[in-house]
Order: sequence, then structure tokens, then C-alpha cells
Amino acid sequence: MTIRRNRPMGLGRQRGQSTVEFVVLSFVMVPLLLIVPLLGKYMDIAQTTAEASRYTAFEGTVRHSSSAAGWKSDIDLATEVRRRFFSNSDAPVKTNDVAGNFNAHRNTLWFDHRGNPLLPDFSKNVVVKTQKDSLSQPFGAMASNFNLSQQNLYTGQVTVEVADIAGLSPFDSIGLSMTRGTTVLVDPWAASGPAQVTAKVQGAGLLFPYQPLEVIAQPLAILMSNPVLAILGADTTPPEVGRVDPDRVPQDRVLEAYE
Repeated sequence: MTIRRNRPMGLGRQRGQSTVEFVVLSFVMVPLLLIVPLLGKYMDIAQTTAEASRYTAFEGTVRHSSSAAGWKSDIDLATEVRRRFFSNSDAPVKTNDVAGNFNAHRNTLWFDHRGNPLLPDFSKNVVVKTQKDSLSQPFGAMASNFNLSQQNLYTGQVTVEVADIAGLSPFDSIGLSMTRGTTVLVDPWAASGPAQVTAKVQGAGLLFPYQPLEVIAQPLAILMSNPVLAILGADTTPPEVGRVDPDRVPQDRVLEAYE
């Protein structure tokens, strides 16, 4: 005896439905799985660019027009930024160290889904530009009279050009560029010691015209040196025209005193 089972109507039409659903869904999910990590990499590069701009700007607080070594050039700053910020994360801080265009010097995160670097050429992909601006009046005039630096506001700007991702629209022709800048006051007109304060003040011209007053005070000093005035008990101390008495740091507050 043969038992025949009736097949539900429409079963033949349902064959391969899950396969079709998987193929259709993959057209949506696969690009999404590629794009989400890529966006995270872009955000990481943008954050690094901001940190690099801060480093560039704050270098001006150490090397500026009033310092012994002077400003660092944009080329030197770019070399340092490429190696210390956009190279591998464990890169040592060394003088004259240059980032090479090979994987050992690249950040292991900054690669696309095919293994191509997002920053293939450091010298072209990472650019540093600095700008020096003066303070507005009336402080600019005061700086000029006291022979102080007028390049006080220093801006460090870092621009990163990210490579396009071939075969992944729209990132294959997006031309992504990131620019971050930081501005700081690099020269607060601080003196290196009492002698520099005296030299700056005495050379201030009309703001401190001690030389004409000194000429006028010379006859007065001769008159006050008369011994008759001393006998009469008058104060015979001549005026100290042009004296500059800057604030001095107490000796027990100087670092060398503790060494």
C-alpha cells in the first residue's frame, strides 16, 4: 500500500527564498560593514590632526622671536608631526627622525578594507603651516617702544589629505581633507633677568625719557652735594634719574637653591 502525502500549495515557489533574501540583504549590509569602520578611522585621523595642531602651536611658546634659537621652520615642524603623530603609535621621540612611507612606520589602524594605507605619502598627505600675528593697538605701539616682539599670536595649522578608497562609492572620489588650527600667545614679554628689564625700559624712548631728565638733574646733583646743606641737616641725596629697579625673585625661591 502506498501512502501519498499532499504537498502544500505554493511550496515550489518558496524554494530559494532565503537565498534571495540573503543576497538582497548583503547588498545593504556589506557596504555598511565596510563604511562604519572607515568612518571610525576618519574620526581618529581628525582627532590626531587636532592634537598635531596643538603641538605645532605650543612649540612656539618655547621657540619664538625672543628665544635664543628662534622660530622652528614649517619644514622642521612637519617632519616632527608626521613621525610623532601620524606614524606608528609607539614611535620614539628622537631628533631628526623622519617618517618613512612603509608599513612599519604607519599607524596600523589607518588602512582601508583592501589593506591600502589611508596616508600613502607622509610628505604629501600631512602639511604644516604656521602664522604669526601681532597684538592690536595700543599694545603694539608699546611693544615697539620697548623693543619687544610684536609676533605674539602664533597659529599652528595642520592639514591632512586622506587617500580615496578605490571601488567604494562615494569614498572613491570624495577628496577628503582635514584641517585643524590652534592659536596661542607665545611671547608674554617676560624678561630673562633684571639686566634685560633695565635695558628694555631704558631703551623705551619717549615712554621713559630718562636721558633728557638726567641732563637736567646733573646741576641739581652738584647743588645738593654742597656741604652747607649737609650741615643744615638737609637731605643731600641726589635723584637717581633713569634707575630701574625690577622685581627680583628671592634667592630661596630660585630652583638652583634646592639642587
